[in-house]
Amino acid sequence: MNMTLVDITKAYRLLNHGPTILISARHSGKQNIMAAAWNMPLDFEPPKITVVLDKSTYTRELIEASGKFAINVPCVAQIDIVRKVGTSSGRDLVDTDKFAQYGLETFPAKKIDAPLLKGCVAWMECKLIPELHNQNTYDLFIAEVVAAYADERVFSDGHWHFEGNDDLCTIHHMAGGAFIATGAALKASV
Repeated sequence: MNMTLVDITKAYRLLNHGPTILISARHSGKQNIMAAAWNMPLDFEPPKITVVLDKSTYTRELIEASGKFAINVPCVAQIDIVRKVGTSSGRDLVDTDKFAQYGLETFPAKKIDAPLLKGCVAWMECKLIPELHNQNTYDLFIAEVVAAYADERVFSDGHWHFEGNDDLCTIHHMAGGAFIATGAALKASV
């Protein structure tokens, strides 16, 4: 696998371009994964992120119980997986979970107990910072990033570089099941 450790001070760069993410969590032998488009970096040191998780989601239930979750940044090659896990509920599956249901391959996180999805282009291991007012009123969750990794083919030296790797471009949900892929990197002359 083409996974390299990302300097934790650069972890925010894995999300600051606004990709759709997959959030995975595990608690008491149960696990789930869901798609989320509303996410962003929040702080640098220690690195923090925010995600919006609707009250009805099974993943939210697991996160609130465990206090931990993983961010998986999927790519163009995984668009069908994103759509499947984003339009189904793990709560509705009997005697299985979304990973088994959809044949999703995972590997273990190093600092938390949550599955990481193979084939993604970045991963972040997160510990929940409980803010019950924000969680209950706005569905807004804040977490500290305790470890970050990226696919070295498209992220190195703290920067994304997708050129020549169209299937590894991150995706962005535009609503109604429509997505766009990250485009060419541009540099300002100033």
